[in-house]
Amino acid sequence: MVFHILGNTNFAAFIMQDMIDRFPYITIFKWITHWHRFLSQIEAKRKVLKFIAPYYKYYNILYNLICKNINDIAFARFLNYNFHKMKLEKLPLPFTFDSKPILKRLISAHRELAALNGRCASIPNQAILIQTLSLQEAKDSSEIENIITTHADIFTTMANPDYKEAKPAAKEVIHYASAISNGLNLYHKNDILTLSIIENIQSMIEFNNAGIRKLPDTKLVNNLTDEVVYEPPLPNELPPLLDNFLHIFNVDDAWEIDPLVKMAILHYQFESIHPFYDGNGRTGRILNVLYLIHENLLEYPVLYLSRFININKSLYYKYLQAVRDCSNEDAWEDYLLFMLEGIERTSKLTSNIVLGLKEMMNAYKHEIRSKHPSFYSQDLINSLFFFPYTKINILKERLDVAYLTARKYLDSLVDDGLLQKIRLGRDNYYVNIGIMNLLSNIESGKLKIES
Repeated sequence: MVFHILGNTNFAAFIMQDMIDRFPYITIFKWITHWHRFLSQIEAKRKVLKFIAPYYKYYNILYNLICKNINDIAFARFLNYNFHKMKLEKLPLPFTFDSKPILKRLISAHRELAALNGRCASIPNQAILIQTLSLQEAKDSSEIENIITTHADIFTTMANPDYKEAKPAAKEVIHYASAISNGLNLYHKNDILTLSIIENIQSMIEFNNAGIRKLPDTKLVNNLTDEVVYEPPLPNELPPLLDNFLHIFNVDDAWEIDPLVKMAILHYQFESIHPFYDGNGRTGRILNVLYLIHENLLEYPVLYLSRFININKSLYYKYLQAVRDCSNEDAWEDYLLFMLEGIERTSKLTSNIVLGLKEMMNAYKHEIRSKHPSFYSQDLINSLFFFPYTKINILKERLDVAYLTARKYLDSLVDDGLLQKIRLGRDNYYVNIGIMNLLSNIESGKLKIES
């Protein structure tokens, strides 16, 4: 009977008014969190908000009490967008992030990342490794933004620098890979991350110079429900937030926490600042690997989380949004455990790719050297792996040989089963069968988190 009465909108509103007149604010907030389970009607919630609106300065107390004491993210989000827009906090955060689950996951994530870093040093040509993994990352990261392409389209676009007849999605992936390379070069040149470097990365991804957001009313919307799930900071709020982000990124003692935890938090912070109209996600995922290099956890840009995020997209957005809706320690722990597991699993998978690439290059090297000692060279091996879809003119220029000589080399490798000759449009391509099989058989299922 009591529950039925408390579920009545008018009665709940009457009691709320009486409480506001009689009791201290904190008592009211505690009662609200206790009563919420009975106030199921949205109109009742609106009346509650109407009566507590004059006391908006106590909003954060109410907001955190709701997040802590009841498991209702929907109502927390309702408060966030209908009562008072919660501001994005600057870093550092008032949490230690030293729970047993986080510390345990950190040990395994660091172990796998260190193993990956060591294995990369065994590849004789780092440029091939970096290009192979950055193109894979560009493909995976673009898929998160619903830009879908194939390895064949990417590699044929690479083989045609003028981009004639290239598909738009493949062009975007090439732009993304170029943004990775350029961002890394600029970072090494400056030895710190700057706002201009971030803008340069984003402009290369989007192929425009729109720059930092200048117009208000940016909203992130759930595509299925059209619900506004997040409103990024206003344009005038961006400069101090970006300055704070860069300070925490560049200055190690600005926040002395584990670098993998910091990387995950910086990723959240950048995505929540949402400084650009477009390209925030892809830019933010490039900043992840730049931070690992900044912390000397990686020597080369080889760890990319886009495939892990894409495979676990619903969980990624769930945990990211939970922190935005309710920035307490529990929400942060769930998000951090997810990201650390991503680092651990992706490091393992990438180590296997690096090993596979090394073994494939050695196999091609021994096969060609034994069968064709007259034209075997390391430059030939490098060219075949740098351009998985190669053309006669590419090999001619890279080896500085005649056109007919380059064709003879490639046709001989087709006869050996190392390359496959295919015709696309007006051009003949010689496809590196080994590396294409390697990229096509990546065990992505090992990245899937069973929920």
